[in-house]
Amino acid sequence: MIFHLDDLLLFPLSFGVLILQKTYSVSRSSLIPTVVNNKTELVEANSKLGLISGAVGALAAAPAGALAAISPKLSLLFGIAVFMCAVVAAMKLPRGVVAQSPQPAERMELRNASLRSAAVAMSLIRAVIGFLFFELLFWLRENHYNNIWIGAVIGASTAGLMLGNGLASPLRSRLREELMLTAAIVLVAVSGLAAAMFGGVGAAIGLAAVANMASGIGRMAFDSIVQRNAPDANQGRAFAKFETRFQLSWALAGVIPVLLTFPGRAAFLTVGLVGVLAVFLFTQAARARLRGKAGAMPIRRPVRGGRPTTPERRSRPRSAGPSGGREAH
Repeated sequence: MIFHLDDLLLFPLSFGVLILQKTYSVSRSSLIPTVVNNKTELVEANSKLGLISGAVGALAAAPAGALAAISPKLSLLFGIAVFMCAVVAAMKLPRGVVAQSPQPAERMELRNASLRSAAVAMSLIRAVIGFLFFELLFWLRENHYNNIWIGAVIGASTAGLMLGNGLASPLRSRLREELMLTAAIVLVAVSGLAAAMFGGVGAAIGLAAVANMASGIGRMAFDSIVQRNAPDANQGRAFAKFETRFQLSWALAGVIPVLLTFPGRAAFLTVGLVGVLAVFLFTQAARARLRGKAGAMPIRRPVRGGRPTTPERRSRPRSAGPSGGREAH
């Protein structure tokens, strides 16, 4: 990229960097379960890594921005130095081993209805994040906003994600995972509709912060749902599988504003409507599961004296005395 800052090759190179970034996210999801001691530590590790990533990104933004003001090449050289440090750290990681093919029990667990509906909700959240990332960048540039506003949107996104990661762990100790995920998609819906109502760059900054916070909360809730509903699955492979799906959702949704940038309010309304769709699908799936559980319960009818009975109880023969009739009292 240093040698192609002023020609069209910069764009495929930038796209390649994004692909590598997504590959890192999938690899990290596969690796973390192999380096923690138990399932509780997994969620805490993901939360801490999210906080660390945001903090380091915020710290690196200042020198990178200062160097970019002198020359973009200096900023890229700074990035190279940081990534070389990351390479050294990565070489010290243990070699994780993931089974090549899932076992039958694992396949059944990963087809769990609760897990499937949670994965759909999380995919829609990631799609919103990918859409917003490119939409806000192109929208701000087309409307000739100062680069300071672009930095503010990126900063708000990072701060929101850090806040979501920080809140996820204490929320998990107080709320059920499905309720956490529901709260996350409701946040996306409400913030999108509110931003469409108010409009402007301030609404864009707020929407970026809230949507990324919802993404952080939702991801931690989803990790817990996977652990609860697929205890026999290979955690490394399961998380890598779902993370790949989420990253593809992010990328596919991000292509839309690259091809056609929406007006501000229309983009915000799109985010809100996707959030509403996610809430509808997730709650409908939850109701269907509850109806299925209710239908599977044995029918209980009251009898004289207030004691409930089941069909099996009704068919049970009465106790007989020596004469074959009722017992004498």
